[in-house]
Amino acid sequence: MTFRSARATARTSSEARAVARTQTLLKGEHGIGTVRKTTLPGGLRVVTETLPSVRSATFGIWALVGSRDETPSLNGATHYLEHLLFKGTQRRSALDISAAVDAVGGEMNAFTAKEYTCYYARVLDTDLPLAIDVVCDMLTGSLILDEDVDAERGVILEEIAMTEDDPGDVVHDLFARTMFGDTPLGRPVLGTVDTINALNRSQIARFYRKHYDPTHLVVAAAGNVDHATVVRQVRRAFDRAGALTRTEARPVAPRDGHRKLRAAGRVDVLDRRTEQAHVVLGMPGLARADDRRWALGVLNAALGGGMSSRLFQEVREKRGLAYSVYSYTSGFADCGLFGVYAGCRPSQVHDVLKICRDELDRVAREGLADDEIDRAIGQLSGSTVLGLEDTGALMNRIGKGELCWGMQMSVDDMLANIAAVTPDDVRSVAREVLGQRPSLSVIGPLKDKQANRLHEAVS
Repeated sequence: MTFRSARATARTSSEARAVARTQTLLKGEHGIGTVRKTTLPGGLRVVTETLPSVRSATFGIWALVGSRDETPSLNGATHYLEHLLFKGTQRRSALDISAAVDAVGGEMNAFTAKEYTCYYARVLDTDLPLAIDVVCDMLTGSLILDEDVDAERGVILEEIAMTEDDPGDVVHDLFARTMFGDTPLGRPVLGTVDTINALNRSQIARFYRKHYDPTHLVVAAAGNVDHATVVRQVRRAFDRAGALTRTEARPVAPRDGHRKLRAAGRVDVLDRRTEQAHVVLGMPGLARADDRRWALGVLNAALGGGMSSRLFQEVREKRGLAYSVYSYTSGFADCGLFGVYAGCRPSQVHDVLKICRDELDRVAREGLADDEIDRAIGQLSGSTVLGLEDTGALMNRIGKGELCWGMQMSVDDMLANIAAVTPDDVRSVAREVLGQRPSLSVIGPLKDKQANRLHEAVS
């Protein structure tokens, strides 16, 4: 399958050569590269960050589609399609795709999330043209053959089985279902055995045509790259497939998960013969673009984001009840989650949950001490900068920034937003988020009497 026929491509090639619009979004300073953006005819956006001091480059294409854009019968289609785009095009077989990047010592992969999908390759700067050609070819020229759909079905079922063998992963899927129920945000990104077995080639091909429109895509490249050269190579690759002149563009459906959050105080238990009980205690959080996300990030760091955090100290260091305990935030377009995870012996699950709930309630009532906030600001600032030390992380930042926010934020601006968080900001967001009645998801070999007591943690 290609975006358009060869005849249509020839007929519209002159349109694709229309003038593109280029902007400089961020000027390079303090070791950070210059970020530029060009919007090509047809709506494709190309964003680059240029760092002449490195010898590598990461090229990626982001698609504004994730598992929350699937109907119940299509659950898992986004991730299925991610696999299939590696299976071959009119120009390359699956082996050709992997061998091309392997031959230059590069790495290529993809990932699917609730609201987006990304395909990327990291190579030496001199091999960037190859990476652009291969990844663009995959995105615009996938064949999606029946035999590939059947072969990859087995691979995905094995991936689901592998995930099911890790209760530390499964409990987070269970928590999403606890909070959102049988809705797109509540269903697993991988799909289920039943939905994967039921999906067929025509369903996946329609999904591809609907969601992989240039208006729903962002191309991102970071490293020792030249913006104009990247734009020219991307334009050539998409033009070859007729992808810049598609006319079937559909707006992305409104995302309204906040209206589908279930009532608080739910408890879901999955009985598994595991050595540990895995628990997530949590409540609704903030949407990813909420201005209060900086304060929530500081709160999260202080509460359960590191070895000096309250939860780590109370649960692990002082009492030795768990090896792994932490808090986390998940922000979506219109809603979010805040959760606390712990893995412990089944006999200790009630003690761990009581400590976690007591700490959440205490912080909601009293806030955090100034020294905790200062330490959390330092931790969050440092991890933000250290997390951007390679071209892959930079590509993720600019690609996701354009796709999800439609803007770019400099590292200095991010650090300034973190530093500007006040104790009052943290207290306010703590009252609002942690003051809510939580819900609970548990996986483990709990006896009936233990399971019946779990409601105490959310009452």
